Amino acid sequence: MKKRLNIHYLILIVAIALGAILRFWHLDLKPLWMDEVITTIFSLGKTYNDLPLGVVFPLERVQEIFTFQPKVSCAEIAENIARQSTHPPLFFCSMHAWLGWLSHDGQNLVLKLRELPALFGVGAIAAIYAVNLAFSKTSALTAAAVMAVSPFAVYLSQEARHYTLPTLLITLGLLGLMQIQQDIFIKQKVRFWVWFSWAIINSISLYVHYFCLLAFIAQIATLILLIYYPATAKSIEQIKRKIWFALVLSISGVTISFIPWLMVKLSHFHRSETDWLNSPAHIAPFFQTLVNWVLMVISLPVENQPLPVAIISVVLMLMFAIWVGCQIFIGLRVLWHTPTTHLATLTLLSFSGWVLLEFFAIVYLLKKDITIVPRYNFIYYPSFCALIAASLTKRQNYKIKSQNLLIFLMVGVISSIFVASNLVFEKPFKPEQVARNMNLNPTLPLMVVMGYRDNQDVALGLSFALEVEKVRKMNYNEKLDKFAFFKNSQELSVWQQLSQLPAPAISQMNLWVIAPGIKRRDYPPQIAISRLNCTIDYTKHHRIGVPYQLYRCM
Repeated sequence: MKKRLNIHYLILIVAIALGAILRFWHLDLKPLWMDEVITTIFSLGKTYNDLPLGVVFPLERVQEIFTFQPKVSCAEIAENIARQSTHPPLFFCSMHAWLGWLSHDGQNLVLKLRELPALFGVGAIAAIYAVNLAFSKTSALTAAAVMAVSPFAVYLSQEARHYTLPTLLITLGLLGLMQIQQDIFIKQKVRFWVWFSWAIINSISLYVHYFCLLAFIAQIATLILLIYYPATAKSIEQIKRKIWFALVLSISGVTISFIPWLMVKLSHFHRSETDWLNSPAHIAPFFQTLVNWVLMVISLPVENQPLPVAIISVVLMLMFAIWVGCQIFIGLRVLWHTPTTHLATLTLLSFSGWVLLEFFAIVYLLKKDITIVPRYNFIYYPSFCALIAASLTKRQNYKIKSQNLLIFLMVGVISSIFVASNLVFEKPFKPEQVARNMNLNPTLPLMVVMGYRDNQDVALGLSFALEVEKVRKMNYNEKLDKFAFFKNSQELSVWQQLSQLPAPAISQMNLWVIAPGIKRRDYPPQIAISRLNCTIDYTKHHRIGVPYQLYRCM
């Protein structure tokens, strides 16, 4: 018995270790993209007011922008977030503390920023193990292994963003929910400390990501469903009052705890930064949701790949998804009809279903298609992971079960390697490709101008600046390279501001103008910068989410 127990925990350690390796491998390979730069600005203790806007500055000064401010408190970060962002403050405060702890570490900033989310991602593996103990110890180990190799989970863990922390908290919330369910229907009792712990976890989650409200509502709806579930409703008549008292008390506690930030949340909801999501295109959200489910278990290179490679990848992903879907359906049917696993299955299915209903309510009622963004599926990913793992282990034939699980895990490892190698889930706007394109003439002085409309454009420009500085710092004349942020508005266009610049101390340079919202035909054929005449090069116009155009100045 002791030997079997040791093997059990050894397998768990191996699963967690594998998950850690996949999450920390190539952690700094991908460039910081716009959203990660936003995280960085506030986590360093800075605001957009601290950035050099409206001036031309040496490109080598970009690194100075990303310096840590040690004396900034969490209250100040929360105030900055309230005024200039659309997120709760807790993750940014945690990241600031983390960066402070590593302030004297020799690692580069990208590693420091992504290590904390990766650690939370590893923590979620241990948490999902605990959730699936409600099914069996074998199911718990499988859940840990499934999350460890999930390409979606690895992708989230390698983002310097607030996705793995809420994933961990939602998983812990599900653990509390499963424990409450077992207390009520198996032990016929209400343990208030379990409810209290569940409420605290949900309170914290609301200060990490607003979407955690969806998870909290889904958990409440699931509890109400369980209370009135016909098969068990009569068995809890004696403790139903205690259940309702604990539920109302928990909801009240979570609600009261969020009141200090409630008005800020309401103001964030109406900010322009939330307007980038498009209205739904008929039934496209349902198709996109199915694609997102596939990406949770297999992700092969499709983006920017040769057509034959992309076609083969899509076909393989589709075939694997159909096979996995059949295995899950068979397993779920067995779980549903097995008395010892029926309620646990109902709990996770209910939670997942309620979250999906909330998603489609946002899509079709609020006209914001959040299904186009795979990362938002972190809300119900833990329950999906738990159900997948439980389904894969609920087969009668041990040999078939083992073979299926091995295939599933091998595909997950391969997919996660693609993710870590920057072949899948590529960073939006591709800052590294933009930098390569701009480094057209390495020995010629370079000036990059970002015509921004809002703070998000500024963050996007900084992501480009970081990569341009990286590829240019080996040039002998790097000190001559410049960068500038100019507000592009009806009152004063980026072209007017360029024409008003003083004469540069060079006779020739390449000028790249990044102008979000401007069409190709709106770029003027010539720009005069004091004594330099800059002529457009029509062969060097690019668009990766935003347009950028080369001017040759002499």
